[in-house]
Amino acid sequence: MRKFWIVLFALVSLNLTGCGYNTLQANDEQIKASWSEVVNQYQRRADLVPNLVNTVKGFAAQEKDVLLGVTNARAKVGSIQATPELLNNPEDFAKFQTAQKEMSGALSRLLVVTENYPQLKSDANFRDLQAQLEGTENRIAVARNRYIVAVKEFNITVRSFPSNLTAMAFGYKEKPNFTVDNEKEIAKPPQVDFNATPAKPQVDAQGASK
Repeated sequence: MRKFWIVLFALVSLNLTGCGYNTLQANDEQIKASWSEVVNQYQRRADLVPNLVNTVKGFAAQEKDVLLGVTNARAKVGSIQATPELLNNPEDFAKFQTAQKEMSGALSRLLVVTENYPQLKSDANFRDLQAQLEGTENRIAVARNRYIVAVKEFNITVRSFPSNLTAMAFGYKEKPNFTVDNEKEIAKPPQVDFNATPAKPQVDAQGASK
């Protein structure tokens, strides 16, 4: 009887190796690691927001709507628990992606507004924050791309034969991924020219501004 179980265990181990089980395990761990880096970089961006908002407020307090938009977007991002379990729920993943997209849009609008305030653009603290934000956006793009690749490899294994049978047996399902249609636009930080000067109003022959 003992010999039977030893032989059965050996056959099961051999089958698991050849049917994609180990690949599924490795791919799943890679996804978790890639996701952790995505979350870390998004958190790094969120941590910059309070100082950025306060700095802009010091020079452009009248831009209440834009400042409030950034603050609300950050609050929405913070309300989502970006745990690995989220990766098994397409609906929750979509909410996370939407919240981060709104955060990107709010920051873009904020930086566009700063173009109207030369003193703010020349402020050393603001310039440092903007540089940190740009660097973080680049790190987010890299982390997202790594996650996209990891999920693609995992999902291919889940769909392919005979590993798809193993996936069904052990409850592995395809994981949601970032949409790539506007990936470049999302990842690209707003370009702000700190050396630019506000455009001067045109004056007609009678001296009236246009």
